Amino acid sequence: MFTTFVGTPQSVTGSNKDLPDDRIFAASERPSPRPKRHQVARACGWCRIQRVKCDNNVPCGNCHSRDRHCSNSASGEFRSLPHAYREIERLRQRVRDLESQLGNERHASQTIFPLPPVSTENSTPSNHDAFRAEYKRNWEGVHISTAYSQQRTWYGPFSLFYFISRMNTYLTAALQQPHLDKHIQPNSVAKSFWSPDCNSLKENEGPQPRSDGHLVQSGQCLTAVQEEFFLNLFWESHHSSLPILNEVEFKDHCKGLWATPGKPRTPSALVDIVIAMSMQYGMTTRTRSLSGTEVGADDPTIAGRWYYRRCQALLSRDLESPTISTVQCQILSVIYLCCASFQNMAHSTLAIAVRTANMLGLHVEPPADMPSAERELRKRIWWSLYTVESKTCMKLDRPFSTCLSSTFCELPADDYEAARIAGSNFATLDENVTWLTYNLQHTKLVLAARSIHTALFDCCLKNSSGENGGLIYDDPAALKRCADFFTTSIQALRTWAQRVPEVLKTERKGNGVSFSTDFSVLYVEQFAPLWVQRQRLLLELLYHNLAMNLHRPFITFPTTPQLTECASLSHALLAAEHGMALTNIMHQIMTQTNILAGWHEAFQWQWNASITLVGYLLASPTSSSTALVRQAIDRALTVFEVFGCGFAAAASAAAVVRGLAEKVDLLKERARLEDAQARATALAAINLAGNYTGNVSHGSGGLLEPNGQDYITNDMLNLMDEVNMAAMQEVLTARPMDMAFMEDGPNGEDFEIQFLPFMSI
Repeated sequence: MFTTFVGTPQSVTGSNKDLPDDRIFAASERPSPRPKRHQVARACGWCRIQRVKCDNNVPCGNCHSRDRHCSNSASGEFRSLPHAYREIERLRQRVRDLESQLGNERHASQTIFPLPPVSTENSTPSNHDAFRAEYKRNWEGVHISTAYSQQRTWYGPFSLFYFISRMNTYLTAALQQPHLDKHIQPNSVAKSFWSPDCNSLKENEGPQPRSDGHLVQSGQCLTAVQEEFFLNLFWESHHSSLPILNEVEFKDHCKGLWATPGKPRTPSALVDIVIAMSMQYGMTTRTRSLSGTEVGADDPTIAGRWYYRRCQALLSRDLESPTISTVQCQILSVIYLCCASFQNMAHSTLAIAVRTANMLGLHVEPPADMPSAERELRKRIWWSLYTVESKTCMKLDRPFSTCLSSTFCELPADDYEAARIAGSNFATLDENVTWLTYNLQHTKLVLAARSIHTALFDCCLKNSSGENGGLIYDDPAALKRCADFFTTSIQALRTWAQRVPEVLKTERKGNGVSFSTDFSVLYVEQFAPLWVQRQRLLLELLYHNLAMNLHRPFITFPTTPQLTECASLSHALLAAEHGMALTNIMHQIMTQTNILAGWHEAFQWQWNASITLVGYLLASPTSSSTALVRQAIDRALTVFEVFGCGFAAAASAAAVVRGLAEKVDLLKERARLEDAQARATALAAINLAGNYTGNVSHGSGGLLEPNGQDYITNDMLNLMDEVNMAAMQEVLTARPMDMAFMEDGPNGEDFEIQFLPFMSI
């Protein structure tokens, strides 16, 4: 009924129709409010002097428009304290992230490599002191002569030669007569001749290679039938354990070399070295005509040396333009030289082979467009070279020529397809195990052992107390720290053993376990191919050999009393146990089968184990395992005798180990006599004390008269005579042990009889 109207004030509607004209004009001319000034934390130098507004641009707007140098151009200068705090926190977080990534990578690789010595001659003065502080510690190793020449070569502190040197030092002190390192080295071709050509340093006889690669005496060459025999022997022996050749391609290459029937074939470096290796292996499986330890030019370990020599002459042409065949020849040459006992020549050839492989790019991943067969062959060649080089350098304990890198190619495949295109027709062992699986497991084992080797070496250097020498043996605390570290790092080797496929393990009788030290008897499969049985044995023997080498540095000879109670005794015992396990396997296989007949690497492993066992007996004569170790040494002698039927080095090794065993028995008997004397002396002291107490109780004085003179009754003298007579009876009982050393000297002179020293009572 009533309508209400709401009015809007004029000030709100903004209507100015009722305002005078002058007021309307003034309102339209009113300026807009000034924008808020952008403040900066600190003005630049020019704006601050001119007292004008600055901004946060770099450089600021004023300086940029006038083309002046602006103090804001320093990008790293922070404008406020909170900004600086935020930047510090960001950098700290970045450091934590990088450290975490580095730790993850180290944990994943489980490999620690010692840095090689760095030459600081041309470095700046500031860097020179830093290098000196980091690398001032050194483990000198030993310089000894191991070849025909008296020139000494260097071997590292983890090598067998360094262990022999330590053992000789102890024998010299214990027996009080000098023992040289060369007396604990078997006679070999390398100690009789300066090269595989069997030429002495004064005479350079024998045929020389002509420029066309042939030899002057062509009568040394084999016929086509004979060459085929040795080539077939290679496919049955070395090829299954070193798959660096394509069998189909190699045989096609051989056929093309016999161009003219009845004439010698065209020289080929690869064919020559394969024949040389086969002759070396095949001749040592036969009984040699001569017996004894003397090495001559007809020794089986250098059989095929003419083919080896022609191979090297042909390889010299390819040094500037190498091929895959060049690397294959160099790897096989290393194996030939190692079996012929030319360790330094083999090491030098290895270095050339590594550099040749780098030239060909074998260490990197093959191109994707390359055929699969060729890709896998390149990988097998590279990793076979890597494992051979690693085993040789660990054996000699010399710096490695190759260092594991993320740029290396992947490990070779071992599946059915890879085995099918590899060129050889071997049976498949299991669903996922082929004849190539051994090569893959062999590579993984060497990689694990090498990582432990380098990590332990680095740990020993860090814990040494001085700058030179084998210092951890003079510091029980440092030796204990190294032993504790080694206890953790050795687990990688045991992890590898647990992951070996069952089909590559030699079964045991009863409840025995493969790759263990339970000393169980092997069950050799009767109807398995020879190459399968050999692969199984070589893999387990290599495992025991590497484990023994890694534990051996903890065998400490009792030069000081406090070292005999060191925590490293458990690792020393493990070294002996792996040596005994290796010896038991070798003894059963060599006496019951011919699987490893003529296999030089197995002989070298047995020699390594024998010296380790002898050293353990010298270092721990009171251990509870001495009887088992002594029994293992006797079994090793049997193994050497079997090998000795094929080549003289094994017979010489048997003579060396037999002499060391006699010295061990002598020291053990001497220790027993000294212990018996000590007990007799203690018993005499107790009786004398009883007599003294009785005299005192009867008031007859003591051992001294009141005037200070010695007072000894006749009963006491008779008691002393009885103790001496008992000790002399034990000496007469042990006299045959002393008579073992009453032999003629090398020049016919007689040794004088020296009685064992006794403690005075």
